[in-house]
Amino acid sequence: MPIGNGDRLMSWLERFARPKVRGIFRKDDIPQDLWEKCPACEQMIFHRELEHNQRVCPHCDHHFRLDAMKRLGYLFDDSEFQTIELPEVASDPLRFRDRKRYQDRLRDARSEANQDAVVVAHGMLSGQPAVIAAFDFAFLGGSMGVAVGEALLAGTRLAVLQDSAFIVVPASGGARMQEGTLSLMQMARTTIAVDELKEARLPYIVVLTNPTTGGVTASFAMLGDITIAEPGAVIGFAGARVIEDTIHEKLPEGFQRSEHLLEHGIIDMVVRRQDLRASLCQLISLLRDTPPTAEIVKLNQTPANDPSG
Repeated sequence: MPIGNGDRLMSWLERFARPKVRGIFRKDDIPQDLWEKCPACEQMIFHRELEHNQRVCPHCDHHFRLDAMKRLGYLFDDSEFQTIELPEVASDPLRFRDRKRYQDRLRDARSEANQDAVVVAHGMLSGQPAVIAAFDFAFLGGSMGVAVGEALLAGTRLAVLQDSAFIVVPASGGARMQEGTLSLMQMARTTIAVDELKEARLPYIVVLTNPTTGGVTASFAMLGDITIAEPGAVIGFAGARVIEDTIHEKLPEGFQRSEHLLEHGIIDMVVRRQDLRASLCQLISLLRDTPPTAEIVKLNQTPANDPSG
């Protein structure tokens, strides 16, 4: 090849290898969050497909965790709702410190999750008023401290004031150890909150998600008029390994999973996330003895495997 042609070839290759040439991008320029790997079946899922499917794996039906705001958006009519301002509490009553100060942990958690462990909102479910308290596991494992107890009490009192159903969606590792006995006291406080709903004869529905454990399970999470769980959710008080070490026996396969609890009568229903809104709308209508709206009829006619319903 003549030298002149070789020089032109090298010049062209150098231009091709530059960071950007007419739509050609470096690897660093490609977004890193276009695909997500399912932790259950290890299949790669395009992010838009996953969001369209309400963050449920289309291959194996694994239910990814949701943050509280996204959860509320999936449930309320037209994704429209209003959050409430929660009561202020002492942020670090015990001035707790382990490897780092509790105050620092709270600050970092709020920065990462952009919200606290529970968000309380009110709106409509198929035209029926509802208050929903949704937990966010990203905030210190959705653990229950004084702020969570106050939030649930505020949510139930708002439901009584608005004469509406109250729905709680826990995702929690249990009581918050950094608040000691004060966190354990929230088990009693949340039970009082549920009693106020029952005295007002208002529906109280619990939707258990993965995981729901510890003091949350031992209090308000198991007191619902109807208890629903998402598929495959871990639900229990102590961890399976702790139980096995205590009783010196191997636990059954699937122990503490929602399907096992349904089989043994501990919960009432296991409902896929795509069908949850329709189920809640129908349950509220039944519990309040109100005629089903046109939307409820339509939702019940939508095939269960159609995520657009």
